[in-house]
Amino acid sequence: MKKIILFFILVLAITTLANAQDFSMYQKKWLVQGGDTLPYRVLFPKGYDSTQQYPVIFFLHGAGERGNDNEQQLVHGAKLFLKDDVREAYKAIVIFPQCARESYWSNALRMHDDGGKNRTFYFLEDGAPTKCMMLLEELVHYVLDKYPVKKNQIYVGGLSMGGMGTFELVRRMPKTFAAAFPICGGANPATAKQLRKVNWWVFHGGKDNVVPPNHSQNMVTAMKAAGVKVKLTIYPNDNHNSWDSALAEPELLPWLFAQHK
Repeated sequence: MKKIILFFILVLAITTLANAQDFSMYQKKWLVQGGDTLPYRVLFPKGYDSTQQYPVIFFLHGAGERGNDNEQQLVHGAKLFLKDDVREAYKAIVIFPQCARESYWSNALRMHDDGGKNRTFYFLEDGAPTKCMMLLEELVHYVLDKYPVKKNQIYVGGLSMGGMGTFELVRRMPKTFAAAFPICGGANPATAKQLRKVNWWVFHGGKDNVVPPNHSQNMVTAMKAAGVKVKLTIYPNDNHNSWDSALAEPELLPWLFAQHK
Protein backbone atom coordinates (compact mmCIF):
# COMPACT_ATOMS: atom_id res chain seq x y z
CA MET A 1 0.00 0.00 0.00
CA LYS A 2 2.81 2.41 0.88
CA LYS A 3 4.41 1.78 -2.51
CA ILE A 4 1.12 2.56 -4.27
CA ILE A 5 0.70 5.78 -2.30
CA LEU A 6 4.28 6.81 -3.02
CA PHE A 7 3.74 6.04 -6.70
CA PHE A 8 0.70 8.33 -6.93
CA ILE A 9 2.51 11.07 -5.00
CA LEU A 10 5.40 10.81 -7.47
CA VAL A 11 3.02 10.98 -10.45
CA LEU A 12 1.29 14.02 -8.97
CA ALA A 13 4.63 15.73 -8.33
CA ILE A 14 5.85 15.03 -11.86
CA THR A 15 2.56 16.30 -13.34
CA THR A 16 2.67 19.46 -11.24
CA LEU A 17 6.29 20.08 -12.22
CA ALA A 18 5.53 19.52 -15.89
CA ASN A 19 2.65 22.01 -15.77
CA ALA A 20 4.83 24.56 -14.01
CA GLN A 21 7.56 24.09 -16.57
CA ASP A 22 5.02 24.48 -19.36
CA PHE A 23 3.67 27.76 -18.05
CA SER A 24 7.17 29.02 -17.40
CA MET A 25 7.56 29.06 -21.18
CA TYR A 26 5.34 32.13 -21.03
CA GLN A 27 7.85 34.82 -20.15
CA LYS A 28 6.83 37.30 -17.45
CA LYS A 29 6.79 40.95 -18.48
CA TRP A 30 5.22 44.19 -17.26
CA LEU A 31 4.13 47.35 -19.06
CA VAL A 32 4.46 50.40 -16.81
CA GLN A 33 2.92 53.75 -17.68
CA GLY A 34 3.17 56.44 -15.03
CA GLY A 35 1.96 54.82 -11.82
CA ASP A 36 -0.01 52.07 -13.59
CA THR A 37 1.21 48.57 -14.43
CA LEU A 38 -0.13 45.92 -16.80
CA PRO A 39 1.40 42.48 -16.21
CA TYR A 40 1.57 40.19 -19.24
CA ARG A 41 3.00 36.86 -20.32
CA VAL A 42 4.55 36.15 -23.71
CA LEU A 43 5.00 32.80 -25.43
CA PHE A 44 7.43 32.96 -28.33
CA PRO A 45 7.10 30.43 -31.16
CA LYS A 46 9.08 27.26 -31.34
CA GLY A 47 12.40 27.97 -33.04
CA TYR A 48 11.91 31.69 -32.54
CA ASP A 49 14.10 33.84 -34.77
CA SER A 50 13.98 37.59 -34.13
CA THR A 51 14.88 38.25 -37.77
CA GLN A 52 11.64 36.59 -38.90
CA GLN A 53 8.10 37.95 -38.56
CA TYR A 54 5.26 36.10 -36.84
CA PRO A 55 1.50 36.40 -36.33
CA VAL A 56 0.53 37.61 -32.86
CA ILE A 57 -2.42 36.62 -30.68
CA PHE A 58 -3.67 38.67 -27.73
CA PHE A 59 -5.80 36.61 -25.34
CA LEU A 60 -7.95 38.36 -22.71
CA HIS A 61 -8.91 36.51 -19.54
CA GLY A 62 -12.15 36.70 -17.55
CA ALA A 63 -13.04 38.60 -14.38
CA GLY A 64 -12.04 35.72 -12.11
CA GLU A 65 -8.43 35.91 -13.23
CA ARG A 66 -7.90 39.61 -12.50
CA GLY A 67 -5.03 40.63 -10.26
CA ASN A 68 -1.35 41.53 -10.38
CA ASP A 69 0.34 38.16 -9.83
CA ASN A 70 1.06 37.68 -13.57
CA GLU A 71 -0.10 34.08 -13.15
CA GLN A 72 -3.87 33.77 -13.04
CA GLN A 73 -4.47 34.99 -16.60
CA LEU A 74 -3.01 31.68 -17.84
CA VAL A 75 -5.70 29.54 -16.15
CA HIS A 76 -7.85 29.29 -19.30
CA GLY A 77 -6.46 29.10 -22.83
CA ALA A 78 -2.74 29.03 -22.18
CA LYS A 79 -2.44 25.24 -22.46
CA LEU A 80 -3.83 25.29 -26.00
CA PHE A 81 -0.87 27.27 -27.33
CA LEU A 82 1.63 25.01 -25.51
CA LYS A 83 0.53 21.85 -27.31
CA ASP A 84 3.34 20.44 -29.44
CA ASP A 85 1.16 20.06 -32.54
CA VAL A 86 -0.11 23.63 -32.20
CA ARG A 87 3.40 25.02 -31.76
CA GLU A 88 4.56 23.09 -34.83
CA ALA A 89 1.66 24.09 -37.06
CA TYR A 90 1.09 27.69 -35.93
CA LYS A 91 4.25 29.61 -35.15
CA ALA A 92 3.01 32.75 -33.45
CA ILE A 93 3.71 35.12 -30.59
CA VAL A 94 1.01 34.65 -27.94
CA ILE A 95 0.34 37.32 -25.30
CA PHE A 96 -1.76 37.04 -22.14
CA PRO A 97 -2.16 40.42 -20.38
CA GLN A 98 -3.67 40.61 -16.87
CA CYS A 99 -6.34 43.12 -15.86
CA ALA A 100 -6.14 44.65 -12.38
CA ARG A 101 -8.57 43.41 -9.74
CA GLU A 102 -10.29 46.80 -9.43
CA SER A 103 -10.64 47.35 -13.19
CA TYR A 104 -12.36 45.72 -16.17
CA TRP A 105 -11.43 45.24 -19.81
CA SER A 106 -14.61 46.72 -21.24
CA ASN A 107 -16.69 49.79 -20.55
CA ALA A 108 -19.63 47.80 -19.19
CA LEU A 109 -22.02 48.29 -16.31
CA ARG A 110 -22.76 45.12 -14.35
CA MET A 111 -26.32 45.19 -13.05
CA HIS A 112 -27.36 42.88 -10.18
CA ASP A 113 -30.81 42.30 -8.70
CA ASP A 114 -32.68 39.75 -6.56
CA GLY A 115 -29.94 39.67 -3.98
CA GLY A 116 -27.24 39.32 -6.63
CA LYS A 117 -28.72 36.15 -8.14
CA ASN A 118 -29.55 37.75 -11.47
CA ARG A 119 -26.95 39.63 -13.46
CA THR A 120 -27.26 41.67 -16.61
CA PHE A 121 -24.78 43.84 -18.49
CA TYR A 122 -25.22 47.26 -20.00
CA PHE A 123 -22.54 48.01 -22.56
CA LEU A 124 -21.74 51.65 -23.14
CA GLU A 125 -21.69 52.71 -26.78
CA ASP A 126 -18.85 55.13 -26.21
CA GLY A 127 -16.92 56.79 -23.42
CA ALA A 128 -13.41 56.79 -22.06
CA PRO A 129 -11.61 53.44 -21.82
CA THR A 130 -11.10 51.81 -18.45
CA LYS A 131 -7.61 52.05 -17.01
CA CYS A 132 -6.81 48.48 -18.07
CA MET A 133 -8.20 48.98 -21.57
CA MET A 134 -6.01 52.05 -21.93
CA LEU A 135 -2.96 50.05 -20.83
CA LEU A 136 -3.97 47.21 -23.15
CA GLU A 137 -4.06 49.57 -26.12
CA GLU A 138 -0.58 50.79 -25.16
CA LEU A 139 0.59 47.17 -24.97
CA VAL A 140 -0.73 46.44 -28.47
CA HIS A 141 1.07 49.49 -29.85
CA TYR A 142 4.27 48.50 -28.06
CA VAL A 143 4.18 44.88 -29.29
CA LEU A 144 3.53 45.93 -32.89
CA ASP A 145 6.40 48.40 -32.71
CA LYS A 146 9.03 46.33 -30.88
CA TYR A 147 8.26 42.69 -31.71
CA PRO A 148 8.78 41.01 -35.12
CA VAL A 149 5.08 40.89 -35.95
CA LYS A 150 3.31 40.22 -39.25
CA LYS A 151 1.11 43.30 -39.37
CA ASN A 152 -1.49 41.53 -41.51
CA GLN A 153 -1.92 38.69 -38.98
CA ILE A 154 -2.82 40.30 -35.67
CA TYR A 155 -5.51 38.47 -33.70
CA VAL A 156 -7.43 38.91 -30.47
CA GLY A 157 -9.75 36.70 -28.47
CA GLY A 158 -10.94 36.27 -24.95
CA LEU A 159 -13.53 34.82 -22.63
CA SER A 160 -16.31 36.35 -20.51
CA MET A 161 -14.96 39.77 -19.46
CA GLY A 162 -12.22 39.10 -22.02
CA GLY A 163 -14.85 38.43 -24.69
CA MET A 164 -16.33 41.82 -23.90
CA GLY A 165 -12.85 43.30 -24.02
CA THR A 166 -12.30 41.71 -27.42
CA PHE A 167 -15.26 43.56 -28.89
CA GLU A 168 -14.17 46.83 -27.33
CA LEU A 169 -10.49 46.57 -28.23
CA VAL A 170 -11.35 46.00 -31.88
CA ARG A 171 -13.79 48.92 -31.77
CA ARG A 172 -11.07 51.18 -30.37
CA MET A 173 -8.43 49.89 -32.82
CA PRO A 174 -10.53 49.06 -35.90
CA LYS A 175 -7.66 48.96 -38.41
CA THR A 176 -5.37 46.73 -36.37
CA PHE A 177 -6.78 43.21 -36.22
CA ALA A 178 -7.39 40.62 -38.91
CA ALA A 179 -9.65 38.39 -36.82
CA ALA A 180 -11.29 38.17 -33.40
CA PHE A 181 -12.93 35.38 -31.39
CA PRO A 182 -14.93 36.53 -28.35
CA ILE A 183 -16.26 33.77 -26.10
CA CYS A 184 -19.30 34.29 -23.83
CA GLY A 185 -18.90 38.05 -24.06
CA GLY A 186 -20.94 40.89 -25.50
CA ALA A 187 -21.02 44.54 -26.53
CA ASN A 188 -23.41 47.29 -27.50
CA PRO A 189 -25.05 46.39 -30.86
CA ALA A 190 -24.87 50.06 -31.85
CA THR A 191 -21.11 49.63 -32.24
CA ALA A 192 -21.44 46.91 -34.90
CA LYS A 193 -20.55 49.20 -37.82
CA GLN A 194 -17.18 49.91 -36.23
CA LEU A 195 -16.25 46.21 -36.40
CA ARG A 196 -16.48 45.79 -40.19
CA LYS A 197 -12.77 45.58 -40.98
CA VAL A 198 -12.31 42.37 -38.95
CA ASN A 199 -13.36 38.73 -39.43
CA TRP A 200 -15.25 37.33 -36.42
CA TRP A 201 -16.14 34.00 -34.86
CA VAL A 202 -18.37 34.47 -31.81
CA PHE A 203 -19.01 31.71 -29.24
CA HIS A 204 -21.47 31.34 -26.36
CA GLY A 205 -23.10 28.71 -24.17
CA GLY A 206 -26.84 28.34 -24.62
CA LYS A 207 -27.39 27.85 -20.88
CA ASP A 208 -25.06 30.62 -19.73
CA ASN A 209 -26.51 32.12 -16.54
CA VAL A 210 -23.56 34.46 -15.90
CA VAL A 211 -23.36 36.32 -19.21
CA PRO A 212 -26.65 35.60 -21.02
CA PRO A 213 -26.21 34.32 -24.59
CA ASN A 214 -28.44 37.07 -25.98
CA HIS A 215 -25.49 39.46 -25.57
CA SER A 216 -23.57 37.55 -28.27
CA GLN A 217 -26.68 36.82 -30.34
CA ASN A 218 -27.74 40.48 -30.43
CA MET A 219 -24.24 41.53 -31.40
CA VAL A 220 -24.06 39.02 -34.25
CA THR A 221 -27.46 40.09 -35.56
CA ALA A 222 -26.33 43.72 -35.60
CA MET A 223 -22.96 42.82 -37.11
CA LYS A 224 -24.54 40.89 -39.96
CA ALA A 225 -26.87 43.82 -40.65
CA ALA A 226 -23.80 46.08 -40.77
CA GLY A 227 -22.01 43.86 -43.28
CA VAL A 228 -19.51 42.36 -40.84
CA LYS A 229 -17.99 38.97 -41.70
CA VAL A 230 -19.12 37.02 -38.64
CA LYS A 231 -20.23 33.55 -37.67
CA LEU A 232 -21.82 32.43 -34.41
CA THR A 233 -21.53 29.12 -32.57
CA ILE A 234 -23.90 28.46 -29.69
CA TYR A 235 -23.23 25.37 -27.58
CA PRO A 236 -26.77 24.44 -26.49
CA ASN A 237 -25.76 22.51 -23.37
CA ASP A 238 -22.91 24.75 -22.19
CA ASN A 239 -23.18 27.13 -19.27
CA HIS A 240 -20.67 29.93 -18.76
CA ASN A 241 -17.58 27.77 -19.37
CA SER A 242 -18.24 27.59 -23.12
CA TRP A 243 -14.57 28.47 -23.55
CA ASP A 244 -13.81 24.78 -23.00
CA SER A 245 -15.82 23.91 -26.12
CA ALA A 246 -14.65 26.92 -28.12
CA LEU A 247 -10.96 26.34 -27.48
CA ALA A 248 -11.42 22.66 -28.38
CA GLU A 249 -12.93 23.55 -31.77
CA PRO A 250 -10.76 21.76 -34.34
CA GLU A 251 -11.36 24.54 -36.88
CA LEU A 252 -10.66 27.49 -34.59
CA LEU A 253 -6.93 27.83 -35.19
CA PRO A 254 -7.05 26.93 -38.91
CA TRP A 255 -9.76 29.57 -39.34
CA LEU A 256 -7.86 32.13 -37.25
CA PHE A 257 -4.53 31.83 -39.03
CA ALA A 258 -6.24 31.90 -42.44
CA GLN A 259 -7.40 35.46 -41.79
CA HIS A 260 -5.29 38.33 -43.13
CA LYS A 261 -5.75 42.08 -43.35
